[in-house]
Amino acid sequence: MIEFRSVSKRFPDGTLAVDDFSLVIPSRKTTVFVGSSGCGKTTLLRMINRMVDPTEGTIEIDGESIATIEPVALRRRIGYVMQNSGLLPHRKVIDNVATVPRLTGVPKKEAHAHALELLDTVGLDRSLANRYPSQLSGGQQQRVGVARGLAVNPNILLMDEPFGAVDPIVRSDLQVETRRLQRELDKTVVFVTHDIDEAFLLGDQVVILEKGAKIAQIGSPEEILANPASEFVASFVGADRGKRALRLSDSGVLVDSDGRAAGVLVNGDDSSES
Repeated sequence: MIEFRSVSKRFPDGTLAVDDFSLVIPSRKTTVFVGSSGCGKTTLLRMINRMVDPTEGTIEIDGESIATIEPVALRRRIGYVMQNSGLLPHRKVIDNVATVPRLTGVPKKEAHAHALELLDTVGLDRSLANRYPSQLSGGQQQRVGVARGLAVNPNILLMDEPFGAVDPIVRSDLQVETRRLQRELDKTVVFVTHDIDEAFLLGDQVVILEKGAKIAQIGSPEEILANPASEFVASFVGADRGKRALRLSDSGVLVDSDGRAAGVLVNGDDSSES
């Protein structure tokens, strides 16, 4: 479990990126931060692995304050996947995937063997292992980035708009792959995106943010669509437009604009079926 307690971040130029943010991120679920550019979602993500330190407040992982953990050591136990993959261009795929295990002292042969297994996990052919990133497609590079993020078998995987630079078809494939990996690997995933469709597809818990990382609403996709907390949320998620316009019937069934069942809410929990 990751917990933010009254966290704020003010940068040296005076920008208040995060203002008194508190949230519990449950274990073994996917939590998605979604909002417009500049709302503070990436700053929140990067505070989890201390790429950015808060100005005020505390962040804990399983009850331990991350401020007490040396930043490099913390980052080596948390997976991190970024936009444009962030691969080292001068290193082969297998060496990119094995980077962190090698830094932590894993023998090269063992690290490479595990890297090949990870290529299998993310749906890449092992024949790509000895290619360089420039010899891969954008989608393949992103899959290598995910494999590298998983290389030390982290409990937590941070994903910072990882599919923002690929075309829509590849993006859709990668989203499906991410859902599969979460089901199979049972990680705590924190995902950042500006795309509400992506947030609703991937998130068990969706956190809609306004400027300063102010929380506009938290909930499952079904809960947010059925009951937007404000006009801002309704407009942001498109709850008042087209097929996404859902309402809760008297019987507790979510129905779309054509009256077709889209899910069920039971006792406020996400028990939807579609």
